[in-house]
Amino acid sequence: MPTVVITGASSGIGRATTRRFAAPGVRLALIARDREGLVAAAAEAERAGAQVLILPADVADADAVEAAASATEAALGDIDVWINVAMTTVFAFFDDVEPDEFARATAVTYLGSVWGMRAALRRMLPRDRGTIVQTGSALAFRGIPLQAPYCGAKHGVQGVFESLRTELRHRGSRVHLCSVHLPGINTPQFEHCRNKFDYRSRPVAPVYEPEVAADAIHWAAHHRRRELFVGAPTLYTIWGNKLAPGLVERYLARTAIAGQLSDTRRGRDHPDNLFEPTARDAGAHGPYGDGAHRRSPQLWVSRHRWAVVPAVAVLCCGVRAARSPRGRR
Repeated sequence: MPTVVITGASSGIGRATTRRFAAPGVRLALIARDREGLVAAAAEAERAGAQVLILPADVADADAVEAAASATEAALGDIDVWINVAMTTVFAFFDDVEPDEFARATAVTYLGSVWGMRAALRRMLPRDRGTIVQTGSALAFRGIPLQAPYCGAKHGVQGVFESLRTELRHRGSRVHLCSVHLPGINTPQFEHCRNKFDYRSRPVAPVYEPEVAADAIHWAAHHRRRELFVGAPTLYTIWGNKLAPGLVERYLARTAIAGQLSDTRRGRDHPDNLFEPTARDAGAHGPYGDGAHRRSPQLWVSRHRWAVVPAVAVLCCGVRAARSPRGRR
């Protein structure tokens, strides 16, 4: 059974991913700053039969990530799968984000993923095996207002992902690197990330539950797919930006600011996790479960594309034949 490392495992997508991987015989190493959340995540995974190691660490610290990787292999054996989920951000207009805030969000979301990939590769390359799954986003391809630090970090991670994929191919390495790109997910980040507004932030609709993301990450860890796109909104955001970036920009300018702010007021002194963990078990879900999608038909199609594409081609040929003059006769 595999040894799996998950960063950001104490809450949100990382917490849901921990639950998805937890099974008898699986060895899990859980990394996050929030010890309380890690303990709760470990208890859930152990009840499912997994062997669990908790590793409180700040992924923005390269030495801490390297130490966590060494501790994992010392306690659980060779790392088979490394999953980068950890993130934080600041919800604000660009000019309202202070330099230290921007640097911190970038260090966690961008450098945290880089240090995770680096620590995993130091162990996987000599063995010529292993899988790294990077949690990506539609915002790795299309920036939106109020999320400049997060969008910048995800764009940066996508660049590293593409560069590293090329290097692994050049080496002929069997180490696999996959990115799972997600839509808006109902996680606690909208409560514990820094917010400069008087109203609680919210994910861009349509919203999906974190279990959808966890299912995609679990599938990606067991299949050699370059990228996996989750949810129709992810596809139309990425392709819309490729085909008509100016139109998408105008649409987002008109709708995306109000679309990211809820009707719930909040105090500006509300605690956040930008520089310090919030020291509470936030769980996997945020406050936007009403109406959130619990499955993604598009993900099913993506996972079964080699069966779907021929079926669609046959259907199209059948329709064309039926519409031809000979077919009508």
